[in-house]
Amino acid sequence: MGHAKDSARLSTRIVQWLVYALFRCIEGVLWLLPLIVVWYIGRVLGAVVYFLAGKYRRLALHNLHIAFGREKSPAELKALAYEHFKSLFANVLCGFKLPLMTEAQICRHVRSEGIERAQAAYDNGKRPLLNLVLHASCWEILTQVPSMYVRGHQAGAIYQPLHNPWLNALVLRRREKLGYALFDRQAGFNAPMKFMREAGQVGVLVDQHAGDHGLWCPFFDRLASTTTIAALMAIRTDAVVLPMMVYNDGPARWRLVCAPEVKADESQPNADGLTLAINAAVEKLIREQPASWFWVHNRWKLPKPRFLLAEYRRGVAFPTGYDMSRLQPFELLIRSPNWLGDACMAFPMVRAIKRGRPDMKITILGPDKLEELWLSMPEVSRYIGKPAKEGLFAVARRIKATGVKFDAAVFCTNSTRSTLEIWLAGIPRRVGVKGSFRAKLLNQIIKGGPAKGSKEHHAHRYLRIAKGIGADIDQPGVWDAGTPPVSTDGIIRVGVCAGAEYGPAKRWPLERFAAVVNQISAQHSQFRWELFGAPGEKEMGEKLSAMLHAPHENFVGKTRLSELIAKLRGCQLLLTNDTGTMHLAAALGIPTVSIFGSTCPIETGPLGERHTVIQHKIECSPCFERECPFGHYNCMTLVTPEEVAQAVLKTSGVL
Repeated sequence: MGHAKDSARLSTRIVQWLVYALFRCIEGVLWLLPLIVVWYIGRVLGAVVYFLAGKYRRLALHNLHIAFGREKSPAELKALAYEHFKSLFANVLCGFKLPLMTEAQICRHVRSEGIERAQAAYDNGKRPLLNLVLHASCWEILTQVPSMYVRGHQAGAIYQPLHNPWLNALVLRRREKLGYALFDRQAGFNAPMKFMREAGQVGVLVDQHAGDHGLWCPFFDRLASTTTIAALMAIRTDAVVLPMMVYNDGPARWRLVCAPEVKADESQPNADGLTLAINAAVEKLIREQPASWFWVHNRWKLPKPRFLLAEYRRGVAFPTGYDMSRLQPFELLIRSPNWLGDACMAFPMVRAIKRGRPDMKITILGPDKLEELWLSMPEVSRYIGKPAKEGLFAVARRIKATGVKFDAAVFCTNSTRSTLEIWLAGIPRRVGVKGSFRAKLLNQIIKGGPAKGSKEHHAHRYLRIAKGIGADIDQPGVWDAGTPPVSTDGIIRVGVCAGAEYGPAKRWPLERFAAVVNQISAQHSQFRWELFGAPGEKEMGEKLSAMLHAPHENFVGKTRLSELIAKLRGCQLLLTNDTGTMHLAAALGIPTVSIFGSTCPIETGPLGERHTVIQHKIECSPCFERECPFGHYNCMTLVTPEEVAQAVLKTSGVL
């Protein structure tokens, strides 16, 4: 084992030395060429790479669309991306050339603006100076011409060590030769802050994605994780915060700008407020010359696994008076379950996800028949209906036809087909539970779940998905579907759902439903009954209606989903089999009395104290069969009309 590690370490060192040798050879070639020639070679190289490096071209266009999509046409964005690649490679090659030149030679290619601001910081009490540094144009200039912008202060630099020890040592030697005090980022920030308090001047990179440790705040009106290090250092050292920006100023020529001091808004005089002000200042600098900034860095990177922001330590912040209508939405597509009941059980998950970040905008993809259900949720912004027999590519085209650039997709379904539809639509983050081949199409798999042999309610399974992407599933209101309606006229309206689309094994006998209704109405005249059911159950509804000797209305097969929702909201109770209507009532906050036989209430029963489940378990239940192989006896017929009537009276508050 030790021999293998030594061999691997030796191989790594050889590769690193070869990379270092190649770099020095490239420097040797660049040393022979005039700077202007290096510039034009870089622009030609950048133009070639733009067409060959599809991944990075798409990333640059994606970032530019976020920043300027509301201001520029697609053609303008493409032209900007093309110019960016040419500028980037020209500046990178020139950055390799600059350390081979003297500072005086470099200064002939650079003019400066606003440097008097750095001088003023020193003159006014020798205050420390913190420079905000960006990856823009030829940012290597900032390390090569300290005499142009260091005025009285001692120059310092925080660096991230390179993995290649030979390249790292080379860079450090060159920085030290220019008089910089160097501080390893991995060693913390106490040393550079001590240096600053002694009238030091330090630059900090502030335009990168800060990962899990950043503050989420608007950048081009899109939430981005932003480093708070610069703000914290400035506050703790009472430093003047001055952005330093390098702009292209012609072929092989640059403009070094010291921008005005950045201060926090008086209403937010803390690190968050200063970080917000820094982001705003950086955005303003970039807008002056967009092609010069580093667009092939994913500034708006989607964190993994928690792309919801509820659990992040620093959280989300907005400038005082920020117009939230300007905030670009985080577009999430949720693939709905195909059944009404399963969709209703996903409601708590959708509520938890919606509250996971302030820019969340939820689109639901599902069967046409569920559109009215999902659009009844205030958390849902749009619905993409999917015809029953539509092909994979047609569904993918339907998603793309919305014109929405979805950031992520969450699956409530388990099928490979539904996952493939969204994979074909090109949505970059696809989240779901593992299942056969579909795991290869997911790039974030939610793990965990019940122990082997135990059961998990569908609603909790969906919430586990929400938790896996960062939602707070324990917050108040996730389960809150509102309070049940209160009768204002003394009438108790009870819905009755005696059918079940899944199959006859889930249906309690019609004559027993009729017995419950007739028995209760004979003793309590304030009850009114409303019969509900699916379009294919009209005959069943007519049979049940004929059996009733109580005031009732028969709506079986006569209501659209939106009308059913409205009718249920007028009921104080629903008497039902294990049906989608049962889950719909529960989702609307309507108490239920539910009769279970072949299915399992632990997995699919209505959740909460408002609901009563009646079940007599026998040896073969739950079997989940559509038709009872034993002639529909025992598990359902053991449930008596008397006990159901008692449950209805108790749940409705009569007893």
